[in-house]
Amino acid sequence: MPTQTPTTTRSTAAVTAPTLEITGPVVPGSEQILTPEALAFVAELHTRFAGSRHDLLLARQRRRERFANGLDPDFRPETRHIREDPSWRVAGPGPGLADRRVEITGPTDRKMTINALNSGARVWLADLEDATSPTWENIVGGQHNLALAIRGQIDFTSDDGKEYRVGPTTPTIVMRPRGWHLAEKHLRFTDRAGQRSSASGSLVDAGLYLFHNAQALIDGGRGPYLYLPKIEGYLEARLWNDVFVFTEDRLGIPRGTIRATVLIETITAAFEMEEILYELREHCAGLNAGRWDYIFSIIKNFRSRGPRFVLPDRGRITMTVPFMRAYTELLVATCHRRGAHAIGGMSAFIPNRRDLEVTERALAQVKADKEREAGQGYDGTWVAHPDLVPVARAVFDEVLGDRHDQRDRLREDVRVTAADLLDIPSAGGGEPGAVSDAGVRGNVSVGVRYLEAGRRGTRA
Repeated sequence: MPTQTPTTTRSTAAVTAPTLEITGPVVPGSEQILTPEALAFVAELHTRFAGSRHDLLLARQRRRERFANGLDPDFRPETRHIREDPSWRVAGPGPGLADRRVEITGPTDRKMTINALNSGARVWLADLEDATSPTWENIVGGQHNLALAIRGQIDFTSDDGKEYRVGPTTPTIVMRPRGWHLAEKHLRFTDRAGQRSSASGSLVDAGLYLFHNAQALIDGGRGPYLYLPKIEGYLEARLWNDVFVFTEDRLGIPRGTIRATVLIETITAAFEMEEILYELREHCAGLNAGRWDYIFSIIKNFRSRGPRFVLPDRGRITMTVPFMRAYTELLVATCHRRGAHAIGGMSAFIPNRRDLEVTERALAQVKADKEREAGQGYDGTWVAHPDLVPVARAVFDEVLGDRHDQRDRLREDVRVTAADLLDIPSAGGGEPGAVSDAGVRGNVSVGVRYLEAGRRGTRA
């Protein structure tokens, strides 16, 4: 998504305290979620952290400009001591996060929430980011549905009278807020100086979720867990850690209770995985290989750099392409060296219950994809559809057996250099026919349909 840098305006009125003003309409769930106390807490988060967020977004822009002018990313020399220090580890898995062999992702509308809770997965990634079109109704309604689900109070009846109820065994919930770059235009923050700006989508999503649910999750034997998207470097992870420390102290919950899994889905983050784990070591639950946004980040950062960075049709960019394999193997080795979980990425295959041939082909491709991940040492994997849960589970059951994970596989054989991560020509983008008319048309079609679905309030 394009970066949204909020514009600010100066208020002529005297301001005595920071405020968060609702500029969106009243929607279902507003009364339960947008309480004065919750909004005051989110305003506190903005008071303390909005300035740092703004600085980090500017740093992103400057870094992209340097890439456009010919600089290649590299492992940071100033953090070499962190990478070379063998003594530090991340915290052990939080309650309900020891076994993550299959995680299902999806939006937070009522029907999809119940389907995910009944899917048989070990973890549900409750997605307020890529799978949710950020309409005001979706954002508030998603928070309300999560609060109901956490308290065992959610149900749904469809227009045709079909009833949906949650079964007795449910996965651990891990909520994904929006990335640092996204704004929430339906909430306006006014700081002590009278500067007004759209609220941060990250601070709104995480703040409301933690404020309403942290204690209930702890009381239920699990905890307040997040998936952090679109991280571009360790300083952005440090800001999240600062948010977590403040939130734990402010809500009166033990330090280290909040846990976060970071999606490594940008080329810059791939060079700073060790440092990201270090910054979040008290709160870290692992890293995830976010393959599709990772490919996009290469396009975004190097699109003006000429033939060296031209990618082929998306169907050719498999996880066995050398530069992708380097990134995924480095992720496993980095995580396991520091005691963190390594979670595999999303398969691009979705079954079609109305087309058995398509479904059989998709299931075979998913199985092969998950076998590759399990063989590399991943501790679990993502799926996007309930029908894929048993496929992925069978693969990881065979590898894990009674164990929860493969963190004992340190992958000391992995040696990845900066050149390996930037070996984009290994994908064959410069070969004749690598970029086809059909491939371009397919990309345009996907983009248009994604935008159209977003306008209708749906996405994944």
